[in-house]
Amino acid sequence: MNPKPVLIAATLAMALSAISGTVMPGTCSSNMQNSNSGQASDKQPSKEQIEKLKEQNDKAIQMNALIDQVNTAINARNWKDAADGIKQLVILDPTRWEFYNSLQVAQLNLGQYQDSIDSGEKGIEAARTDKRPDSDPAQIKANIGQMLTNEGNSYLKLRKNKEAIESYTKAAAISPNPGLAYFNLCATQYNMGDMDGAVASCNNAISADPKRADAYFIKGSAMYGNGKLNAKGEYEVPPGTIEALKKYLELSPNGSHVDDVKEMLKAIGIKPDSTDHE
Repeated sequence: MNPKPVLIAATLAMALSAISGTVMPGTCSSNMQNSNSGQASDKQPSKEQIEKLKEQNDKAIQMNALIDQVNTAINARNWKDAADGIKQLVILDPTRWEFYNSLQVAQLNLGQYQDSIDSGEKGIEAARTDKRPDSDPAQIKANIGQMLTNEGNSYLKLRKNKEAIESYTKAAAISPNPGLAYFNLCATQYNMGDMDGAVASCNNAISADPKRADAYFIKGSAMYGNGKLNAKGEYEVPPGTIEALKKYLELSPNGSHVDDVKEMLKAIGIKPDSTDHE
């Protein structure tokens, strides 16, 4: 018997943060006065500098308004409006990886898979070259992992399994919490028929997140698929198969794969609530 296909989890976009460090109206003029003499300072901003500061401030105000609109659309799962707003943000500042990250997710949810992959690649490049002094390296690393995971999700939708595996593998290597990436990897390998690879990746997923029930289901299913008939005509499975299947039942007693697991256990003469042969 063949277990039902496993769905790959998608990662949702984080809300965008407002642009900080803007120059507020009045700041320029307050800095132009010499506090001792009351006269204009020799270092007062030039007309060009004032115009540039005003332009930067107007741009920040425009971006913050767009960010509010995008976050509202994301919360409502209105992915078209979210994508349209994020594209405007990318035009205003094409160096911010956060914009590409959110655009990638919106496009993934819209079914624009190749566009989502392209946005993810641009976001990864922007993240790797981020020189902002207030950037958090740990957050950047985590989001690169997220973008790689979403690339894998898009590749799966395009039926490019090899590319999906490559993306998930890269995501698992860089993510501070690689459980999801390893789970997506083991599910993809299982669906491709690579049972040994699936078991290894499921073990990694379980090591990162011991409570992920579906990882035990895929591991147990893959090991069950590697079973063989013995001389007595009985179906024997590799060591650890029963434990993995029963762990799924323990963690997800009402899960969508319960019937599949019980059928596999029954086929090898095991009661779901016992480790003894019938």
